[in-house]
Amino acid sequence: MHAPSPMALLLIAIVVLVLFGRGKVSSLMGEVGKGITAFKKGVKEGGEEAANADVTEPNTPADIEKARAELAAERAKLEADRARLAADGTLRDVTPTDPNKL
Repeated sequence: MHAPSPMALLLIAIVVLVLFGRGKVSSLMGEVGKGITAFKKGVKEGGEEAANADVTEPNTPADIEKARAELAAERAKLEADRARLAADGTLRDVTPTDPNKL
């Protein structure tokens, strides 16, 4: 695929200018410029934050045990909820047993 010729680009620019008007095109270009500036600023700040980030120490055995205990408590809670829902499942079935009532 080849690039459009300069004449084709000029024709496209004229059509856009005629369709949208000079004021609309200039305000749109201003917004695009602001967006590019904000993007560049964000990339620069993100790079600075990554460079300034403190390296955290590896997890200690106490941290690992605490996380395991939290996971076990969460798992027990989920299993209790699952058992409660299974027990309530018989109450939730509202399908008529008589097929003629459908």
